[in-house]
Amino acid sequence: MNVSSIIFELCVIIVGAALLGTLFLYAKQPIIIAYIAIGIMVGPSGFALIKDIEHIEQISRIGVVLMLFLIGLNLQPHKLIKLFKKTSLLTFITSLIFGACSFLFALLLSFSVRSAFVLGAAMMFSSTIVSLKLIPTTTLHHKRTGEIMTSVLLLQDMLAILVILFLVGDKGDYAALSFLMLATKFVLMCLLSFWGVRFVIIPLLTKFSVVQEYTFLATLAWCLFWAETAHWIGLSYEMGAFVAGISIASCPIALVIAEHLKPLREFFLILFFFAVGARLNLRLDPKLLIGGVILGIVIVPLKALVFRFSFLKTGEPHELSKELSVRLAQTSEFSLLVALAAISLGLLSDKEAMVIQVATILTFIISTYWVVLKYPTPIAGSSKLRQD
Repeated sequence: MNVSSIIFELCVIIVGAALLGTLFLYAKQPIIIAYIAIGIMVGPSGFALIKDIEHIEQISRIGVVLMLFLIGLNLQPHKLIKLFKKTSLLTFITSLIFGACSFLFALLLSFSVRSAFVLGAAMMFSSTIVSLKLIPTTTLHHKRTGEIMTSVLLLQDMLAILVILFLVGDKGDYAALSFLMLATKFVLMCLLSFWGVRFVIIPLLTKFSVVQEYTFLATLAWCLFWAETAHWIGLSYEMGAFVAGISIASCPIALVIAEHLKPLREFFLILFFFAVGARLNLRLDPKLLIGGVILGIVIVPLKALVFRFSFLKTGEPHELSKELSVRLAQTSEFSLLVALAAISLGLLSDKEAMVIQVATILTFIISTYWVVLKYPTPIAGSSKLRQD
């Protein structure tokens, strides 16, 4: 890899994001949209200052990993299990509804049944990154809104991994066995992680806690170790990072660690949103482009409506149900991963996959505006709604 090329690309991304972000803030617009916009402008479909974004995407994944690690640092295991019991059925049913509606829409666009199934699977979930990026830290870690939203998103992530495994798997007859093996690996990873914290991490942090640099290094190493371990055994990097975070949550210095890692997380998330924009290619068949736009516009209010009804049915208060439904109304970054996996397997053409990408990015934009204009966020244009 050309080091000078990487430095040039990072320079273009960061300087461009800073300049466009400044304009967006003056115009009281969400700064996340500026990151996506700079990706569209300088990426392969724009001025092509950056022609290959594969390595940028890989680097940006670290931001997602750190985000899940930080969430885990602020969640106690017993509370998470209780939330999973409450939200598991809701998550499964709503995902099926979104998938079925998207499947029918794909058939209207003349997709084959197989391609329509892939599009339906891609539209089932909500974005962990967008949802958690737009919620104030105090709400995420200390209020019921953040706790419920986190449990729904994590359950969706697990379902998304199963969907990708199903697409990649050679034989559908072994789907149940694959799920059982996946669950077993997850449980073993949790047990080993908690054992490691108790007998290795806590003694080391207690002994060398006065050296802040070591605390930062050791916890970051723990996060990345379990992220890579999870990937190696067939789970996701994000799931491994989350487990690593929960395992350290009981440590007295967990909150201090979280504060140290936040700036690092923000840097890599800028790269993530840039990569999302850079992947967009508007040179599509007009019918498919319009179809992707319509799907993106329709799926956001549909998700909000279904989530709101579902949360009310589970006994959540009206205002909380309304806020949760709006914050979860977009599609997921896993939509892009499902599309890429389907292309590599020949289940989806490049043009059909671009419908998924157009719809996904549009839901990111619509949902971001809806949340920022209505609820407290760290990036709100109004000082009244700006909370971190």
